[in-house]
Amino acid sequence: MLRFMPVGDSMTIGSAGEHTWRHRLWRHLCETYGGPFTFVGPREELYDKTAEAPVSYAYAEPEFPRRHLAGWGEGWLHMAPLIGEAVRAHRADVLLVSLGLIDLGFYTNAEQTAENVRAFIAGAREADPRIRMVLLPVIPNIRAEQDTDFAAQVDLFNVLLGKTVADLDEPRSPLLLASTPEGYDIHVDTYDGTHPNASGEHRIAGAFAGAMWEAWGVGQAYVAGTD
Repeated sequence: MLRFMPVGDSMTIGSAGEHTWRHRLWRHLCETYGGPFTFVGPREELYDKTAEAPVSYAYAEPEFPRRHLAGWGEGWLHMAPLIGEAVRAHRADVLLVSLGLIDLGFYTNAEQTAENVRAFIAGAREADPRIRMVLLPVIPNIRAEQDTDFAAQVDLFNVLLGKTVADLDEPRSPLLLASTPEGYDIHVDTYDGTHPNASGEHRIAGAFAGAMWEAWGVGQAYVAGTD
């Protein structure tokens, strides 16, 4: 059984009423991956915007493995101390990681964020020296469109993320840098300039799926649905 753990911020946890890219990827793998798999992690909630807390289970389609390690407002800074125990407890084989926007927006600069990426990778490998990881670059949001300094930090972090993956990749614990979701347009693929709508969920799922298919032969190329 191949055990995937989605790790991320508000774009990964999603909010009440959404499918989430996690569901889109699960459905894709059900159709294309030939072996047993599941999603694991210490959490399964969605974020409830009314309660301003992750207390909702109102997925648009709830019948899928909903486990994850994602949090609204959480970044590399928050996940690095948690990842080792999460990997140990839930026996994850592959981490699907989408983090960084919240770090750069509120907590750390690009260089500091890259150091937290290294701490995250080290913690995951301490728990399982054979853990595999797929890392998604930060997708620039509406703030990056309006704030040139923030946009520069996003660009710099993505360069540093690529260098980190190249530096730390190793055969027994491979690291994949996924491509930015193809064709992603914050004016079309989000509902507020940051958080993905249905088309954005498909594009993010496709970025993870494409990386695993091209590098590891897991599944197939992603074909987005129409919903």
